[in-house]
Amino acid sequence: MGIEAVLRQEGYLTTTLQKAVNWSRRSSLWPMPFATACCGIELMATASSRYDLARFGAEVMRFSPRQSDLLIVAGRVAVKMLPVLQRIYEQMTEPKWVISMGACASTGGVFDTYAVVQGIDQFIPVDVYVPGCPPRPEMLMEGIFAIQRIVDEDGIPPAGPGGKRQPLQVTLEPNYELKPQPVPLTVGGKN
Repeated sequence: MGIEAVLRQEGYLTTTLQKAVNWSRRSSLWPMPFATACCGIELMATASSRYDLARFGAEVMRFSPRQSDLLIVAGRVAVKMLPVLQRIYEQMTEPKWVISMGACASTGGVFDTYAVVQGIDQFIPVDVYVPGCPPRPEMLMEGIFAIQRIVDEDGIPPAGPGGKRQPLQVTLEPNYELKPQPVPLTVGGKN
């Protein structure tokens, strides 16, 4: 039963403009991938047929910041790449959201060196942190669902200072449990 069947019987549909605009925004997120390392492979997997991110409105990855509203930073960001990332963020249209995917983008990961940025949130506002090294595609999809929940609650205009939206900085919890091996491992003939 779709909305067409209900509208034929009832004849009208009522909602607020804010809910209609937020519904259209959440249902048509256009991600801009900024993938520099192994997290980029997991980001690509979310668009594959197994996970099919298009089911949830993020139909196609946009490689132009002027056509995207969701920046997904996946992988480590070198100091030399930081101005590029900042320019991409500035060129995106408002309202815009940012996901920091993986340990490297969120905290620098294992690369505690002078050449790697120790967390992109020092330079651009981050809405959702997706943990992992690298995080599984399911975790990234959960991060996108969190962005969709944020979009549903946004006001028109945004309630922040100067009409700008404030980043929420939500950190996701891993949604899986470690399970024992299905077959016991043997080392040297012993269990």
